[in-house]
Amino acid sequence: MLQIGEFSRVCQVSVKTLHHYDKIGLLVPAEVDRFTGYRYYRTGQIDTMNYIQRLKRYGFSLEEIQYLITVSDYKELAAALRGQKEKLKREQQEMAIILNELQTHISVFERTGDIMTYQKSYTIEVKHSPAVNVLATRAVMGVDEFGRYYGTLFERVPKEHVTPTGLNGAKYYDEEFNKDSSDIEVFIGIQEKDKADTVLEPCECAMTVHHGGYSTLSEAYGAIVSWIIENGYEMAGAPFELYIKTQFDSLSPEDWETEVYFPVRKK
Repeated sequence: MLQIGEFSRVCQVSVKTLHHYDKIGLLVPAEVDRFTGYRYYRTGQIDTMNYIQRLKRYGFSLEEIQYLITVSDYKELAAALRGQKEKLKREQQEMAIILNELQTHISVFERTGDIMTYQKSYTIEVKHSPAVNVLATRAVMGVDEFGRYYGTLFERVPKEHVTPTGLNGAKYYDEEFNKDSSDIEVFIGIQEKDKADTVLEPCECAMTVHHGGYSTLSEAYGAIVSWIIENGYEMAGAPFELYIKTQFDSLSPEDWETEVYFPVRKK
């Protein structure tokens, strides 16, 4: 048996952390002296502690780890590890995008002396949005769930014998935006009007084009809203995006192109 200090030293984890793990039931000492309160751990718990530490490095939450260390089913564990691997890959890709954006921001700032130049680069125009026949799904969803909903839509394409146009997008119905839970409609354009779930009819919009990853789309939205207010218009419907150039065109994020539309009317 190892006292808590010895166990801490061997596993290279603080006593405070061990106390916390004991409190939440993640790793409970094998024995606690009822007179002194000293905690003791079996040598076999070293492996458990190292397993916990490894899962933490993989990015699992303590709650997830508490469940995973009880799982013995090979397929379930493998699926959990593969899922976390994909999550880390997405985060790695997002970090690469952020680093590229930061470098561009630094370069522009050093050249112009204006820290907010990037927000002034949008050209806003009033135009009619295109008519689009779509297969669509509307639900309360997080933006990270788009892929799942789009996957369901694309599964319908061969079943319903429709022809995608390649013009896909998303429409936002909530007045307040919540990245994790918003009323959103995702859609894919199709040629066949008679087989469409709905038709996005043309409407007068304030529109701009965003170049780059989706994490900075808020800058395009901000630019449009400011323009609307400053030019005597008001919003007249739910804003939407059309994804013109994406990763599916084998392009790097800085070359992605998104059209952002806000239905408007003159005050």
